[in-house]
Amino acid sequence: MSAQDERTKTAGSSAVLLICFLVGLGASLLVGWVIFPALLYSEKEQPIDFSHVVHVDAVGDCEGCHYFRDDGSFSGIPDLSNCAECHEEAQGEDPEELKMIQEYIEPGKEIPWMVYSRQPDCVFFSHAAHVKMGEIECKACHGMIGESEHTDTYEYNILTGYSRNIWGKNISGLTSNTWESMKMGDCGNCHDEHGENNACFVCHK
Repeated sequence: MSAQDERTKTAGSSAVLLICFLVGLGASLLVGWVIFPALLYSEKEQPIDFSHVVHVDAVGDCEGCHYFRDDGSFSGIPDLSNCAECHEEAQGEDPEELKMIQEYIEPGKEIPWMVYSRQPDCVFFSHAAHVKMGEIECKACHGMIGESEHTDTYEYNILTGYSRNIWGKNISGLTSNTWESMKMGDCGNCHDEHGENNACFVCHK
């Protein structure tokens, strides 16, 4: 075999290997980023379709429903008594509101909201430390939730039961907004930037 034929054969083999590598890489990304998440997560609808826009317009700000208690703990999702202050009687003819009154307020049954940001029991997160001390805006983690007119579909991991929103729906972590994909590394980077303790026990019990 001539030197020219040898070089041609080598180039051909290299091209085949490159094509195989690219095909394998593409297939791996497709399975890992598209097919596997589709199989891993299931969906549920919230018990009531909730409009943040309507409530922000009526209440004036987020703190009217999501407030800090005197001991510094965060109220999170309001309980039924908080909702009943305004919705003991229907405010219009919205079927979702009528449903809330008939199925929850009148019988005194708490609304079984599914919490998008519920953390595992081994994780400790303080809203007070981040909002009050760190002066981080709510939208940094929760996005423009105050502008939403409907509740998002609740996606949960069928193995762990936890919400997909904990880490975001973008597996790659390559996003233009902080609230689209909150990885552990993002938390660590922010702590580093602010000179905060980054030891494991800060967040993990």
